[in-house]
Amino acid sequence: MTKYLSGAAVCAISLAFVSEAAATEWNVSVWGKRRAFTEHVEKLAELVSEKTGGEFTMNVSYGGLSKNRENLDGISIGAFEMAQFCAGYHADKNRVVTVLELPFLGVENLEQERAVSKAVYSHPAAAEEMAQWNAKLLMTSPMPQYNLVGTGEPRMTLEDMKGMRVRATGGLGKAFEAVGAVPTSVTATEAYQAMESGVVDTVAFAQHAHLSFGTINQADWWTANLNPGTVNCPVVVNIDAYESLSDAEREALDSSIEESLDHYLANYGELLERWDAVLEEKGVKKVEIAPEVLEEFRAAAAAPARDAWIADMEAQGLPGQELYDLVVKTLADTKAGGS
Repeated sequence: MTKYLSGAAVCAISLAFVSEAAATEWNVSVWGKRRAFTEHVEKLAELVSEKTGGEFTMNVSYGGLSKNRENLDGISIGAFEMAQFCAGYHADKNRVVTVLELPFLGVENLEQERAVSKAVYSHPAAAEEMAQWNAKLLMTSPMPQYNLVGTGEPRMTLEDMKGMRVRATGGLGKAFEAVGAVPTSVTATEAYQAMESGVVDTVAFAQHAHLSFGTINQADWWTANLNPGTVNCPVVVNIDAYESLSDAEREALDSSIEESLDHYLANYGELLERWDAVLEEKGVKKVEIAPEVLEEFRAAAAAPARDAWIADMEAQGLPGQELYDLVVKTLADTKAGGS
């Protein structure tokens, strides 16, 4: 064995260490398990790795890095580089995006939800507020309108909803409160236990969550058309981590966002197409709320929630009316464009 390595060998080893050091690895905090709600995050990780030849990778952790209510806090201190959270978990920390959680906005599908979210995320007030948490809004997690699963007799009228204990966060919670229900904001991962123990009678979720968190297995019925609104769940990145990326890495990340969302919408669409079969398989009755009841609900919840939200935001120095108008205009333009 030679006592000294040749210059070529030293050079090769040095280059190997440089290559190793140059690789970028991000930790991503989500929760639950892999499901329709996280498919864009998984796709983003896949695309970024492909585009950088494996030099920029993302480790997606389902609850191993943080509790879901603490993901924004984790981003702010740099505990991880990327995270998903839902606005209703801490509305005081992300006031701007809660405009997207107002009840009865009129969003009809996932493409429209994607469009209005993108418009709000691009508003300077949203970027400025997130910057306070060292966070940059990267992309939304478009979800369909929420609907209820429940036990016992279906809640078919507003009178039936009085006193109903419902798992509903943010603007949805306020909507149900407006008609006499009693909302509670337990997290998604706590919803099954809350339903099982009788803490709540009903749970408001999008379809994927009823499946993923097991509430559909507790249910006797599901409302097919209540559609009071949805929650908004951004994916954010730590600003310092984002800015420390090389130009090539940043380009790989930014250029993969829309493709990841396209994948998400296609995947979610497949779930929606088989939803009736899921209900039948699990013995859950599909109920339709009468049009006059829906109109009564809308009248009780929509305008009061909108007006209160705008007044509250304006009082805090945020452009509440401007943000609401942006959602309305974006939605109208998107519908006019055929989406």
